[in-house]
Amino acid sequence: MTVIEGQKAPDFSLINEKGEWVHLADLKGQYVILYFYPKDMTPGCTTEACDFRDKFEDFSHLNAVILGVSPDDAKKHTKFIDKHGLPFSLLVDEDHATAEAYGVWVLKKMYGREFMGIERSTFLIDPEGKLEKAWRKVRVKNHIEEVYAYLAEQGATK
Repeated sequence: MTVIEGQKAPDFSLINEKGEWVHLADLKGQYVILYFYPKDMTPGCTTEACDFRDKFEDFSHLNAVILGVSPDDAKKHTKFIDKHGLPFSLLVDEDHATAEAYGVWVLKKMYGREFMGIERSTFLIDPEGKLEKAWRKVRVKNHIEEVYAYLAEQGATK
């Protein structure tokens, strides 16, 4: 499935690292930066998470909530958060249903091997629950600055 900018974002209800339910519907009135990443503790995913961490305050001033999503379980998410001091929640998508709803559970190839996995992607959901912007096949370098610049251009403020 492919989500289209301007349409209603696929709803989700996922457990975070604390075992608490996070529902997209409960986040109305704020921008939601929903980023999908393959795996906790890997180099690219660590860099991306730390980049979001370093810009967390700037994003919060733009009325934006940051949520990371991967197939890892809550225990791995907790270790990842604790190790890198992440100030935002990581959501558990072990059955990859939310990744599928956003069209980021895809066939990947690495070292001649094919497997299903997360295509690193970021989605900006507006305060009304519509998909404002999608970044697919994300390259980590400078990505967070691009997301921030786009959101700032929208005139978002708390």
